Amino acid sequence: MGVEIELHADRPVLDWDRSRGTLIRGSYAHGDELADVLLGMNETHQGNLARVDPYGDTLLNEQQAQAALREVPDLLKQCSGPSQTAAVLDLERLLQSCSKTPGSYLWFVGD
Repeated sequence: MGVEIELHADRPVLDWDRSRGTLIRGSYAHGDELADVLLGMNETHQGNLARVDPYGDTLLNEQQAQAALREVPDLLKQCSGPSQTAAVLDLERLLQSCSKTPGSYLWFVGD
């Protein structure tokens, strides 16, 4: 199980082949670690990252990405090692890029 993340210039078509036209960049190296951190979030967490489904697809727009940036410090506290920390820092970079790119979306591609 893993979660890949892609930054798209516009709302992507949730089909791998057809979505390549809007792809800016993706993160494919930390999927399992990111899924573990997201699944380990406190059950009372109500933020945007709590909406991410490690088993399905989730989209965040630029405003949601901006709000989710505030959740990263809590995720970092939950990391159990360097690989999970690297996954969350990669997520943070993509959230920052999305929040600064008008009309963009982050696509969390779950298993």
